Amino acid sequence: MRPSTLRALKRAAELTRQNRLTEAVLIAEPVILAADSYEGDEILRWLAEHVTHFTGEEPKESC
Repeated sequence: MRPSTLRALKRAAELTRQNRLTEAVLIAEPVILAADSYEGDEILRWLAEHVTHFTGEEPKESC
């Protein structure tokens, strides 16, 4: 993933935790839409692995 893409995703996560969802979408959406299929797959993996960056919650342990 390009460093600029990662920076945008991290910034969007930070804004989301601050309840600034509109700003987060404005930052993340263009980056996601501009990604090719390879980078798009990387973005999906990163989002799945870092969901707690957006929620600010610790992951729940499986039973």
